[in-house]
Amino acid sequence: MSLPRPYYQEEGITIYNADNQSVLPELNSIDFVLTSPPYGNMRDYNGIKFDYKDTALGLFNCLKDNRCVVWVVGDQVVDGSESGDSFFQALFFKAIGFKLHDTMIYEKAEGFISCPTRYNQCFEYMFVFIKGKLETVNLIRDRKNLYPNMKQHGTRRQSDGTLKKRLMPEMKEFGARRNIWTYGTGRGKSTDQIFAHEHPAIFPDQLAKDHILSWTNPGDIVLDPFCGSGTTLKAAKDLGRRAIGVEISEKYCAIAKRRLQQEVLNFK
Repeated sequence: MSLPRPYYQEEGITIYNADNQSVLPELNSIDFVLTSPPYGNMRDYNGIKFDYKDTALGLFNCLKDNRCVVWVVGDQVVDGSESGDSFFQALFFKAIGFKLHDTMIYEKAEGFISCPTRYNQCFEYMFVFIKGKLETVNLIRDRKNLYPNMKQHGTRRQSDGTLKKRLMPEMKEFGARRNIWTYGTGRGKSTDQIFAHEHPAIFPDQLAKDHILSWTNPGDIVLDPFCGSGTTLKAAKDLGRRAIGVEISEKYCAIAKRRLQQEVLNFK
């Protein structure tokens, strides 16, 4: 087997119009994966289905040791019950050798009314899986601390249940953000909203940028095996990373190509 002919290629960026199972076995030395697979039947992807197990195995094999995958996923409601697909997928990633480093939440600022018997659905999971021991970490520190430059006294619970006092490090002006990230998803909340009507599930540009900043360094190779309209690829390009996208729908490949041909935005 060999790699299919690229659908589109420019310096540092390649898109393959193919099933990712024809591409993943041919890849290696991937630094980071950011993707959002189809969620059951929640969106119409031209009737295309996928097997998350094959994709997970392919990602494990092509990812470098000590690097990570961010898997953005949600659940659909079937016969009155949430499918739980996200949990099955997370457990499978663990079963094949990934570690579940963090269960993050992507909160949609607007949310939407799902049904009259449930609270409004407003989030998706962002599972962070690592292969080995995570080495590249650049936590975003934009959470303003209440008492910066102050030495803090805390306690640590001992094995016998007692508390022992300890002096904690001096608090800086800004601390690492928490693992619930909130983004606007309505009209005008994305730099590429012009494309939103052409794809059923574009995730926010800033979500992609924030993860790429957190888990990669400039020049790293970012992979999206379900690249859709190219949000991950565009974010990687803007941030000086290389990127590979795989997308089975030629229609979505065409959208991704158009987005990549826009001017680089250079968000930091």
